[in-house]
Amino acid sequence: QVQLVESGGGLVQAGGSLRLSCTASGSMSYITRINVMGWYRQTPGKQRELVATITSATSTNYADFVKGRFTISRDNAKNTVWLQMNSLKPEDTAVYYCNSVTFSRREYWGQGTQVTVSS
Repeated sequence: QVQLVESGGGLVQAGGSLRLSCTASGSMSYITRINVMGWYRQTPGKQRELVATITSATSTNYADFVKGRFTISRDNAKNTVWLQMNSLKPEDTAVYYCNSVTFSRREYWGQGTQVTVSS
């Protein structure tokens, strides 16, 4: 099994920056099989939405609403993925969840970290 532990959320003013991190731990047999890692976010009453993903080959995918502002990166040796968030807007306020998907399509989620952007 894989556990994902997020950190880095908090309160920031509009225009500011935050960096989220997520580290996978647990069974190495599962961790070594992780293909895609990513970040999703959710606000009350809305569905969870994709923010950004990165594959083990470091191919990235971003939601249109974060392109040019957020950057996802990954260190496979450290089993860690980061989300650098710049030029934050109040509408970026949400709980951000780390996600991982293995090559066999087994999916794991972190517990979520709150990001609040004040205007």
